[in-house]
Amino acid sequence: MFQFDHSELLFLLSVIPLIVLLNWFSNKRRKKLLQDFGDLEIIEQLMPDRSKSRPVVKLILFLSALFFFILGLAGPQFGTKMRETKRKGVEIIIALDVSNSMLAEDIQPNRLERAKQSISKLVDQLRNDKIGLIVFAGEAFTQLPITTDYVSAKMFLSNITPNIVSVPGTAIGSAINLATKSFTPEGKSDKAIIIITDGENHEDDAVGAATSAREKGIFVHTIGIGLPKGAPIPIESGKNQKNYLKDNEGNVVISKLNEVLLQQIATAGSGIYIRATNTQIGLNTIFDEISKMNKTEYKAKRYSEYEDQFQWPIGIAILLLIIEMLVLERRTKLFHKIHLFQVKK
Repeated sequence: MFQFDHSELLFLLSVIPLIVLLNWFSNKRRKKLLQDFGDLEIIEQLMPDRSKSRPVVKLILFLSALFFFILGLAGPQFGTKMRETKRKGVEIIIALDVSNSMLAEDIQPNRLERAKQSISKLVDQLRNDKIGLIVFAGEAFTQLPITTDYVSAKMFLSNITPNIVSVPGTAIGSAINLATKSFTPEGKSDKAIIIITDGENHEDDAVGAATSAREKGIFVHTIGIGLPKGAPIPIESGKNQKNYLKDNEGNVVISKLNEVLLQQIATAGSGIYIRATNTQIGLNTIFDEISKMNKTEYKAKRYSEYEDQFQWPIGIAILLLIIEMLVLERRTKLFHKIHLFQVKK
């Protein structure tokens, strides 16, 4: 396969026909001036060193060098290299709460966005570990199957919004159960689930799900995002207005962090609980704990890799420029007496 890393620079190739056109006009004007001055045959005899072909050769060499130089600037990349690498790491699945309560702004800019920023930074630290993403509200869904493709992980992460799960609520237990089933089958490396939520569970037995996961050899960690005193939940409103979610009696709903439940889930899953703040979410602390887990060697999926080959067209361009400089526009003394097409009298 073939591609250009900076294909936008290929528009510079349009300069080449422009140079050819300008050269044609210049030669035409020069010839007209000579005709105005006198007979061309007599004038040519007065300039025995002048060569008609060498300027054309020099122009072709220069334009060819320019062509290859522009190709080099565009960054040609050739081939697809397929590799199968062996890696040694653990498997991590992050279950992110996307319920409406995660829009509360007690953690800036809001709970959900702050969690996404922290997960993105965690992905940047990963080297050989596998990662998966699960989103949940009233139901849980796999956003990204477990993978070593960190670029895809960040791409899928950026697309997460509260609208991604249509069922309202917070089903932490469902998220844990789905994560338990989402690890690599028969994988021997240690596994960990990280739950990021405000802990307002209204749907199922999250502690029981964590206990079941631990019995399968999976550690369950929790991060409580939000403040115990809580905050109102913003809802869509008109321009320059900010409204908040209200209950049936017209009172503003305050979403509070449920630390007790999240501590119980972490204890049942032999994990740790971290309370997030505006300055630190806590993923780094949990990642340090995960780094101590047993790592197992596995074969990573094949991936494609383009190799930069800009040095070849640049090298050709330099060589052509050197040749162009060595070619003189006038004939040398060696050819003064050579007249291949002279008619004998």
